[in-house]
Amino acid sequence: MRGADLLVKSLAAAGVTRIFSLSGNQIMPVYDACFDAGIEIIHTRHEAAAVYMAEAHAQLTGNVGVAMVTAGGGAANAMGGLFTAWESDTPVLLLTGDSPVAQDGRGAFQEMRQVPMIAPLTKLSIRPTRAADLGSAAARAIRAAKSGRPGPVHISLAFDVVEADATAGNVPPTSAFARETMALSPEDAKQVADAVASAKHPIVLCGPVLNSARSPGVADKLADALDAPVVVMESPRGLKDPSLGSIAAVMAEADLIVTLGKRIDFTLGFAGTNIFDPACKWICVNADADERDRAHRNLDDRIMTALAADPRDAASVLIAQGKGGTAHQAWRAKTAEQIAQRSFSPDQAAANGGISPAQVCAAVQRQIDKAKDAVLIIDGGEFGQWAQAGIRTSKRVINGISGVIGGCLGYGLGAKKALPEATVFALMGDGTVGFHFAEFETAARAGTPYVVIIGNDHRWNAEHQIQLREYGSNRLIGCELGDARYDLAVEGLGGHGEYVTDPAELDAALDRAVASGKVACVNVELEGLPAPSGPSH
Repeated sequence: MRGADLLVKSLAAAGVTRIFSLSGNQIMPVYDACFDAGIEIIHTRHEAAAVYMAEAHAQLTGNVGVAMVTAGGGAANAMGGLFTAWESDTPVLLLTGDSPVAQDGRGAFQEMRQVPMIAPLTKLSIRPTRAADLGSAAARAIRAAKSGRPGPVHISLAFDVVEADATAGNVPPTSAFARETMALSPEDAKQVADAVASAKHPIVLCGPVLNSARSPGVADKLADALDAPVVVMESPRGLKDPSLGSIAAVMAEADLIVTLGKRIDFTLGFAGTNIFDPACKWICVNADADERDRAHRNLDDRIMTALAADPRDAASVLIAQGKGGTAHQAWRAKTAEQIAQRSFSPDQAAANGGISPAQVCAAVQRQIDKAKDAVLIIDGGEFGQWAQAGIRTSKRVINGISGVIGGCLGYGLGAKKALPEATVFALMGDGTVGFHFAEFETAARAGTPYVVIIGNDHRWNAEHQIQLREYGSNRLIGCELGDARYDLAVEGLGGHGEYVTDPAELDAALDRAVASGKVACVNVELEGLPAPSGPSH
């Protein structure tokens, strides 16, 4: 048994069924080992795209997502994807090929100090030097990825290690891959529940790991148990997240904020007293010691306590601890009303008779409403903000706190592989789709049908809007894009294409895209409007 065989058997023991990968010399033994272990390889066109696919797959399955790339430039290309997984609290295992240990320091092909390079973007970055250790290394990495604050991990696979004899090693037991729990003590849970009950206007803020796709029903149960509004935040726009309407207005009225895995950072304006009442008290629950320290630094004497606990485990304890009630019924209703507010209507037309972003969102919402099971994927940029504001579904993957754009073609493929019976809709602008356009060919080749809607306004509209606001219409530069027919290009890559120039054509085009049974591109000529950021008052 080679090191590669021990590694792959260990991944299978952890419940891994597929790996998103771009091939290369150093990882060929691992590819070979996947035959016998029955692990599917989805062969991508770019290393970062493989990480994005693994990220979405992890979010929707609850297991670690695995990406594998080769050494040198392959490892370097994957790092952008690691940043998004780090920021979105997603357990991703990145496997990278590496030059042989025996050739360290001698100038081997693609020799690179991968561990110190990748470590800042991961919870754990290791390079085993013995084949027999690859099983325990896999267990250590996967356990770290899933425990506490979830996040990406990395194993560097030296070529001579994966090729070497590993008969002295063992496949770890299933328990070795399980996440370690980190719950609140009964005393701490009572302190939180009592503080919420005593507050007049409490709000519970949750991080991405407690969203409806990753922790179905938890936020609602928590809200009922604590009798308090529960808000999940996972957008880099924070309090200006268009999917949260006028959330900032109620934040200013809060007298207690409890955070469960939500960082006290730029998305909350660093908890500044220009946003929050200076008298508002905070309780912060986070598994990460650095984040608890950050909470103390940003909040100073406003923090009541910072508790060390996994937000998933903390939520379970608080749901059991909470006594429910209706004392905050009016406050909860007001918060829900503010979040639901929008500064546009679903049928808002473009001024020039073209297609508005609101009309595209409404058409996609109609598709989601009639689908048996739907997953919504949304990239960043201005059109992405329209989509986040205008479309609702319980299973959603967005570009996350990182604000990185361009990953959603990979998210769409990873989502469809995770939930093959679901209808997947991925919305992105004509700027973001260009990052990994070749992954349309990956989806076509892998038989992975999902629908991509491109809001095509012929520019990088987010930056265009900044230039308009800050510098004026006579100083627009570097944001224009061409009139490319992305739909025709997708047809050439083996998918289905639709080109829409009239709002009346939207529903039929989307129907045909869904029915095509192929990865589909619905290229919509769009009026490039500024994204909503909640109603103005």
